[in-house]
Amino acid sequence: MITAIARRAPAASLTRLVFSRGYTSSLKEGSVAQSQGFSKKEKAHEDEYARRHEADLLRKLKAEIEAKKDELAKLQEKHDEVNSKQ
Repeated sequence: MITAIARRAPAASLTRLVFSRGYTSSLKEGSVAQSQGFSKKEKAHEDEYARRHEADLLRKLKAEIEAKKDELAKLQEKHDEVNSKQ
């Protein structure tokens, strides 16, 4: 809330409008963002998102590891074939 207050400037004899900001201490305006319950709920949602994201990354990494293991087994078989022919 911005309020206009007419005051006399101390250094000059002219009257000036001085704008001052008056913030309300009431929790009625914008209280949702400041309330304790909201921040706990928001943190819970963020934590849940982080857990899901990390679980998804782990699934992808495990799939990549399995693919690399399969590739390594095929290469090992080829290597064994080449060495057995020599």
